[in-house]
Amino acid sequence: MSSSFPGLVARSQNFMLGRPRRFVVAPDGSRVLFLRSSGGMDPVGHLWSYEVATGVERLLVDAAALGAAGEAPSSERERARRERARDRSAGIGSYATDAAVRTAVFTVAGRLYAVDVLSAEVDELGAREPAAEARIDPTGRTVAYVCEAELRVVGRDGKDDRPLAEPDGPEVTWGLAEHEASESMDRFEGYWWAPDGRSLVAARVDNAPVRVWYVADPARPERPPAALRYPSAGTPNADVGLCVLGLDGSRTPVEWDRAAFEYVTRVTWDAAGLLVVVQNRRQTTMRVLTADPVTGRTAVLREDTDPAWTTIVEGVPAHTASGALLWTVDDGDTRRLTVDGVPVTPPGLQMEEVLSVDGETVLFAGRQEPAERHLWTWSPAAGTVRVTGTPGLYGGRRAGGVTVVDAQTLDGEAVSVDGHELRSLAAEPSIRPLPQLMALGERELRTAVLFPTGHVPGSARLPVLMDPYGGSAGQRAVAARSRYWASQWFADQGFAVIVADGRGTPGRGPRWERARGGDHAGPRVQDQVDALRAAAERFADLDLDRVGIRGWSAGGYLAALAVLRRPDVFHAAVAGAPVTDQLLYSSHWQERTLGLPAENPDGYAHASLLADAPNLRRPLLLVHGMLDDNVLPVHTMKLSAALLAAGRPHTVLPLPAGTHMAASADNLWEFELSFLRTALGLD
Repeated sequence: MSSSFPGLVARSQNFMLGRPRRFVVAPDGSRVLFLRSSGGMDPVGHLWSYEVATGVERLLVDAAALGAAGEAPSSERERARRERARDRSAGIGSYATDAAVRTAVFTVAGRLYAVDVLSAEVDELGAREPAAEARIDPTGRTVAYVCEAELRVVGRDGKDDRPLAEPDGPEVTWGLAEHEASESMDRFEGYWWAPDGRSLVAARVDNAPVRVWYVADPARPERPPAALRYPSAGTPNADVGLCVLGLDGSRTPVEWDRAAFEYVTRVTWDAAGLLVVVQNRRQTTMRVLTADPVTGRTAVLREDTDPAWTTIVEGVPAHTASGALLWTVDDGDTRRLTVDGVPVTPPGLQMEEVLSVDGETVLFAGRQEPAERHLWTWSPAAGTVRVTGTPGLYGGRRAGGVTVVDAQTLDGEAVSVDGHELRSLAAEPSIRPLPQLMALGERELRTAVLFPTGHVPGSARLPVLMDPYGGSAGQRAVAARSRYWASQWFADQGFAVIVADGRGTPGRGPRWERARGGDHAGPRVQDQVDALRAAAERFADLDLDRVGIRGWSAGGYLAALAVLRRPDVFHAAVAGAPVTDQLLYSSHWQERTLGLPAENPDGYAHASLLADAPNLRRPLLLVHGMLDDNVLPVHTMKLSAALLAAGRPHTVLPLPAGTHMAASADNLWEFELSFLRTALGLD
C-alpha cells in the first residue's frame, strides 16, 4: 500500500475518517449524538454523545467490541446501500433514534442493536440476520428493520420479532428504496414511522419490469456475475407503491395516479400529517399529496410544474411546530423557501436544503455567492438570519436551540456545537491546497486556479491541467480546501490546475441549472474553453500549447468529450467512469435533462461519444471500476471498441475491484500523472 500523498488520501477517505459526522440533536438541546472513527486511517465508526451542559464527549458504542473491524458489508443489499450513499465506512455507518433521543438503534455486521443513550447500555435485539435499515419508532417501543426483502419489527426489549410485510413476488422488496430513488433522488429511505409508533408507511417495490444487467468481477472468475436491476433511459422503471402497515396487522394502500406519477420522491409523517411527494416520468410536474392513513386516499396539496423539469430539494416538505408547510419555489432566478406558500427568503439567496426545523425556526443551507454554502435561519420573529461567516461549505443540525455547525473552509475542517469544537481525529494532510477563486469570462464562471506550492509568477511556463466535474450533482470551484487534494497534488507535480464550474452545475439558481438548454454536450466543453482562455489572460505562466484534462463520472465524460470534439484546445485526457452512451445511463437522471429517448433521439445521439471515435487525435486514458454499478463498465468498453474499430490508439485502465467510488484509488493519481506527462511531452 502506497505511503505517498495520493495513498494517504485514499486510506483516509479524503481526510474525512476521524471527523465527527451524522449528527442528531436531542429535542431539549441536552446532547448531540454523532459518529466518529478512532483515527484518520480507521474506517470503523463508533457512536458518541456530546453532553452540552458539561462539554464532555462520551463513547456510547464501541463498534469494534461488537465485532466490527473494517469488515465488508454483511449483505449485497447493504453493500448497494452504501454505494448509493457513497459511504465507504465500516462499523456503525448509520443509526436512528426515537423522538426523545433516549434510544439509538443500528446494525453492525448484520446484527441489530439498541443503546440506551443515558446509560450507554447496549442490547443485541436478536433480530433475523442480516438486518439493515433499522429505525426505532418515535415513542421508543418498536424497532423496524429490513432483512433481505422483508420489512420486520421487533420490540425494544428484543421480543416479538416478526415480519410486517413479506415479498409477494420474486422481485418484490418492502421497506427499501429502489435504485433510482437512492441514486438520482437522494431518497435512501423505504419506510417511515407514524408519530404514535403504531404504524408505518412502507414502499413496496416490484423490480420485475426493470431490465437486468450483469456486473462481473474479472479478478474473481469463480464468482457468478451479480444481477442488477438497472433502469436505463427510456426503459421501464420499478413499480413503486406505498402502504400503511399497522402493527396490529392492518394494511392500507396509499392511492394516487401511479401511472401518471410513477416517482415517489419524498415521504414525511409528522404531527401535522402524512405527506407524499410524487413526480411524473418527464419530471415536469411534482405534486405534494396529503394522505389519509386510515383510508389511503390522497388529495393534492400543491402542484409545481416546469417545462424543463421540477427540482427535488433536500429537506422539504416539512412542517414547523405550528403546522406551517415548508416548501420551495423557483422565483425567477432564485430558489426561495416558502412557508404555507409564501416566499420568506430574499431574492438572490439560493435555498439549497432544509437541515432542521426547531419549533418555528428553520435551519437551512443557502448560497448567495455560488462558491460558498452558508447556514441560515428563518423564523417568523427574526426573518432570515445568516449563521456562518467565514467563506466555506457548511452543514449542520439544530434542536432545542442548540446548533451543530459542520464547517469546511479553505483553512480546514471543524465541527462545533454552539461554538464548542468537537474533537477531530482526522489525519493531517501533508500538503496545503492554495486555490485562487475567481469569476471568469462573460458568464462569470466560478473557477479555482492552483499553482505549484512556492511557484513564483514569471519563473516558468506551466502546462495546464483542467480538473472539472461539470455535472448537475455538485460544484468543484468552492471555498473549501477538502475539494482540492487532487488538484493541488497535480499542481505540485508542475501543472497549473484549473477547476471551473460551467452551465448546468448547481448553486447559481434555476436558470443556470437549465442554461445548457437542449445541448447536453456543447456548453460543457465551451465553458471549459472559456475558463481556460480567461485564466490565461490573467496568468501569463499558463502554456496553452500543453493542456490536459481529467475527470471522473460527469467529469470523465467531459474529459473524453473535450479531446474528441476540441482537440485544438485539449491535448490529452484522463476520463474516469465516463458515460459514453447516454441511452445506457439512469432513467431518472438522464431524462431530467435529455427527456425521453423516443422523443429526443437526436439529443441522445449528439450527447453520446461513440460516433466521435474516428475523430480522436489526442492521447486518451479511459479508467473504469469493473464493479461500478452506477456508470457501468459497458460505457468504457463500448467507447474502447469504437476507438479500436476506427483504428484510434488509446489506453484503458480497468480497476478490477473498483466501484464508482474508485476515483481516489491507491496509486491511481500516479498512473494518471505518468500518462499525462508522456502525452504532453513533459518527460
